[in-house]
Amino acid sequence: MTFKAEYIWIDGTTPTAKLRSKTKIITGAPAGLDALPVWGFDGSSTNQAEGHASDRVLKPVFSCPDPIRGGDDVLVLCEVLNTDMTPHASNTRAALAEVAERFAAQEPIFGIEQEYTFFDGTRPLGFPQGGFPAPQGGYYCGVGADEIFGRDVVEAHLDNCLKAGLGISGINAEVMPGQWEFQVGPLAPLEVSDQLWVARWLLYRTAEDFKVSATLDPKPVKGDWNGAGAHTNFSTKAMREGYDAIITACESLGEGSKPLDHVKNYGAGIDERLTGLHETAPWDKYSYGVSDRGASVRIPWQVEQEGKGYIEDRRPNANVDPYVVTRLLVDTCCSALEKAGQV
Repeated sequence: MTFKAEYIWIDGTTPTAKLRSKTKIITGAPAGLDALPVWGFDGSSTNQAEGHASDRVLKPVFSCPDPIRGGDDVLVLCEVLNTDMTPHASNTRAALAEVAERFAAQEPIFGIEQEYTFFDGTRPLGFPQGGFPAPQGGYYCGVGADEIFGRDVVEAHLDNCLKAGLGISGINAEVMPGQWEFQVGPLAPLEVSDQLWVARWLLYRTAEDFKVSATLDPKPVKGDWNGAGAHTNFSTKAMREGYDAIITACESLGEGSKPLDHVKNYGAGIDERLTGLHETAPWDKYSYGVSDRGASVRIPWQVEQEGKGYIEDRRPNANVDPYVVTRLLVDTCCSALEKAGQV
């Protein structure tokens, strides 16, 4: 017997990487991840090699059922290696794997809120030809054909993610017409990042069938419209058990050069979104607060009330690399908690 394996990888496009994929026909009964073969591709066509030495390697790191093709077919997320089997320069997963292993004892987990915007050609879905819709306000978690656009695509994407076995925990309409969000997690750093990339691929692929496109542009419409982020919820075992660790984590993110170290890696165009308006903090100023959606980092009200839980880093853009944002949060916060003896 044979089955189809859709090999998915992250390319070397800058400043924002793109997803690529191609299909491999595999002979034999479907087996686990370890049985999936490495494969190759032309790195000179994906900004990952020069033409005179263009071969790059795809190493499977995560697989799940293919909800679009069905049957025994699978989706296979891969990391990119050089031909000597070392991580390629564009491979941000390898650095996360090292940090996640180093701090595994602290049991870090994440939930990432992926915002995105549908476009119909050059217009956001729901925007009239040659003009603008009513100001934002009623669209967030709204209902009705006058306020909600693209729900059929969203529901199909949600079903595909669930059929694939991804850790999707919710969806909702966002503040601008045609803007939506899905959440992945809570999961460990590598798992949440791998699954978010696959969920993004499924978003683009599902939208194809509806003749619309989805973008992670952090400011898809200029002016008085909310941008699109990837709010990142984070906790460790100590944070889930006590409030002192929550404060230590928040303080660590504001120390020294850490605010800019993080922000410059939180997605291209972040200064257009983090303006201090539209539920954001300014990109060049760090703050944290309870129930404050205008802060860089929010402590949910119930976390303060219960004296334990998680924090929400509201700065990452929709186009952030999840391998990078999870690595930075684990490295910064877990290092501080370890130093403070709060592990």
